[in-house]
Amino acid sequence: MTDRNQTKESPEKKAAGLYAASLVKDGDAVGLGTGSTVAYTIKELGRRVREENLNIVGVVTSYQSEMIAIEAGVPLTSLAETPKLDIAIDGADQFDSNLFAIKGGGAAHTREKIVSMSADRFVVVSDPGKKSEILTVAVPIEVMPFGRELVTKSLKDLGGEPVLRAAAKKDGPVITDNGNFVIDCTFGEIKTPQELAAKISQIPGVVEHGIFMNVDEVVIGKTDGTIEIIKL
Repeated sequence: MTDRNQTKESPEKKAAGLYAASLVKDGDAVGLGTGSTVAYTIKELGRRVREENLNIVGVVTSYQSEMIAIEAGVPLTSLAETPKLDIAIDGADQFDSNLFAIKGGGAAHTREKIVSMSADRFVVVSDPGKKSEILTVAVPIEVMPFGRELVTKSLKDLGGEPVLRAAAKKDGPVITDNGNFVIDCTFGEIKTPQELAAKISQIPGVVEHGIFMNVDEVVIGKTDGTIEIIKL
């Protein structure tokens, strides 16, 4: 039988994901992000729970992460039960030299931001291709369906090129775990992420954007299984 969460193995992502799992200590409450790199972290934490009797609880950011965590045997809780987390681990679409990051390729960035902001320490796991001197990838923006047209116009007024994210295997747009749309907006080189983040947040109908400004460190996995750690 094929594991429904199985993906083609990446040595870079695996190295970063496994190292991040080693940062989790006994008794920790852990925020578990979404994506292929964090999947390695979740599965490794499950192994540590089984084989090392690691005592932890996890808060997931998506249904995908929840399924992987349940299969791996990671005990789960919620922010309602455990509002303060010791560490959050997540991936990124891109990060710059100041550790500003863009996230939301998996359309879970609203919950990911809430979880990461609830943690004392936010660690991003990545492969080398996500590193950039300046942010350039499209910013995912979760939008209330009712506000789609206003948000689209407002993003264009900011100089962006907004595109409603379409679902891959169904007609119509992607629907987030919160029941909203996602607009991917390209701005070219984002030289002042803080300013852009503030402007996007002020648009009525925007639930949350994918610019993260609270990354404490980035773990980059290499093809030979080693890792590089970047901190400010």
